Amino acid sequence: MRVRSQRGAAFLEFTLAGIPVIFLVISTFQMALGMWNYYNLARAVNQTARFASLRGADCSSDSNSCGTTVGALTTLLTTEAVGIPPSNLTVTLVTDSGAVTTCDPVTNCTSSGSAWPPSTHDDNSRGKKVTVTAKYPFHSALAMFWPGAGSSQIGTVNFPATSTQLILF
Repeated sequence: MRVRSQRGAAFLEFTLAGIPVIFLVISTFQMALGMWNYYNLARAVNQTARFASLRGADCSSDSNSCGTTVGALTTLLTTEAVGIPPSNLTVTLVTDSGAVTTCDPVTNCTSSGSAWPPSTHDDNSRGKKVTVTAKYPFHSALAMFWPGAGSSQIGTVNFPATSTQLILF
């Protein structure tokens, strides 16, 4: 008689405990993926700004020209940003005088041959600042837990990263 009264108890217990555990596991993986993407983005932006800071007007010696272009910087950024799709990445390059180059998405600028930092306003001289800013919209799988979310922005977090360096050479 007792066995009949407990029929279905295991299924009910799994439903009450299993669904929150599955949500917790997915949340943990999504948080780890988001942190990994943010770390890679911040590191890539820092490496790109560092690369640009070593390519000022004084970097050439003898007949060596070591300037760089917008295309070289954006290609370096996409190479360094492991796991981040370039089609979702927005990059802004800013000089000390305020000259701005924006690439939305970054793939629009990878073939650009424009010198950067530009020599106008003496932006490529030693001691001037170069700033690289990037933004990546991270889409989380946790949106599936929001009923009716559809294609809205629920589950999307914009990761910003900025690095400012002084031109050394």
